[in-house]
Amino acid sequence: MRTNRTWLGLIILMLPTLIVAMDLTALLLALPALAADLGASNVEQLWISDSYGLVVAALVITMGTLGDRIGRRRLLLIGAAAFATLSLLAATVTSPTQLIVLRALLGVAGATLTPCTLALITTMFPDPHDRGRAIAAWATAQFTGGALGPVLAGLLLQHFRWGSIFLLAVPPMLLLLATGRLLLPEHRAEQPGRLDPASVALSLTAVLLLIYSLKQGTAGGTTAAPLTALLLGTATAWLFVRRQARLATPLLDLRLFRDRTVTTVIVALIGAGIAMAGTGLLVTQYLQGVLGYSPALAAVLFAPMGLGVAAGTMTAPAVARRLPAPTAIAAGLALSALGSLLLLAGSLPAIMLGITVLALGTGPLFALGTGQILAAVPPARAGAAAAMSETGNYFGGSLGFALLGVLAAVIYRTRMHGTSDSLAGALATSHQLPAAEATTLLHEARAAFTTSLHGTALTAALIFTALALLTHTTRRVPAPSAEPAVPVRPPAEARQHPSHGG
Repeated sequence: MRTNRTWLGLIILMLPTLIVAMDLTALLLALPALAADLGASNVEQLWISDSYGLVVAALVITMGTLGDRIGRRRLLLIGAAAFATLSLLAATVTSPTQLIVLRALLGVAGATLTPCTLALITTMFPDPHDRGRAIAAWATAQFTGGALGPVLAGLLLQHFRWGSIFLLAVPPMLLLLATGRLLLPEHRAEQPGRLDPASVALSLTAVLLLIYSLKQGTAGGTTAAPLTALLLGTATAWLFVRRQARLATPLLDLRLFRDRTVTTVIVALIGAGIAMAGTGLLVTQYLQGVLGYSPALAAVLFAPMGLGVAAGTMTAPAVARRLPAPTAIAAGLALSALGSLLLLAGSLPAIMLGITVLALGTGPLFALGTGQILAAVPPARAGAAAAMSETGNYFGGSLGFALLGVLAAVIYRTRMHGTSDSLAGALATSHQLPAAEATTLLHEARAAFTTSLHGTALTAALIFTALALLTHTTRRVPAPSAEPAVPVRPPAEARQHPSHGG
């Protein structure tokens, strides 16, 4: 029987989960406002969007190992203090570069929160029934935070500067700091994994170089820097893989990929993250920049995407009692492909229905994916497998901002014949032009952005279709228990909703 103090501790652990989800999704809605205020280019907007998720993806396993060594409560409180401080600083930045750097640093702080909260829940609730209820509450906090993020951001943006959205994180983090030592136990692993700084440096360097080459390659100008970054990133990634294969306790256990089920689910998590983050990024800007809705109303119109993820995840266990898990996941991904195609219609009802159906279909993957992975590996490797699924989920969301964001930028710039870098830039420029010229520019820019949305939606549909076919062929592991072992974080834009790179 758990004491009231333990359940109060669970509520405290839900705070960072709630805030990180809000922080990710609220920024999507604020992107047009901050881009215009800071004069951010299209490439800078992409870095602002995904620098957080990329850093989280690169560091979440490392932070889990660090928590095992120095104490999970201790690392959680350090991360909360850093998150609150950096949020205050992010609210006052005056340039895109400053915001990109602070978002990356927020990613470092955010990477400490998820592994520590889950590990502490496991310690605090040894009884499987209580632990299941606690993890369900933890997952609910993610969905609630994701759904609240855009709505609260929209309300704030109606009355305050965009920096106010970062201030949402400060009071809950301060409450965590004030009560954490009283309500949360300290815990260290008896045999913590060895922290390998070289692996951390190699993985982070490889990811950042490869993403940099992708984004800068579409920004125009010389190709020397993007090509150099591509070659260096590829070489660094190769060194990372070589090092992991030689280490007794690697940062990323590549042996897990020998299992087809593990590989398939992780690929599906990454792919779904790419598709959802990319469409979320474009739809939020489309609602404001093309259809002309206020931030608050755009937030309400975008909320069905997060609610769809929540509904799909909550109903997945019931579906799994009637269908094998691979079939349930594949059917859901096929439904997501249909939702993506609905975005091609362009009308507001089609957009809202499309994002709802798209998000609903990902529910079985997020709810059952980790259960499939854990059922496919020996118990001694379950922790590494769960951490890898979490990393894949964050990484997919960040890649979605990068890959589909770049695709959309290329389509937009091509349609505008290189005369405009982004829709936000065109909107800002229109205020400085005579009425006739402004009207022409806005018409062309909105048409170009609509085309980029259609290109992104079609790409997302192809991704979901490919993942559905891939998952359907994976039948090695029978349907797991109807209750997922550890819920997977939905991607950033869905958690507003998520994505999981502040």
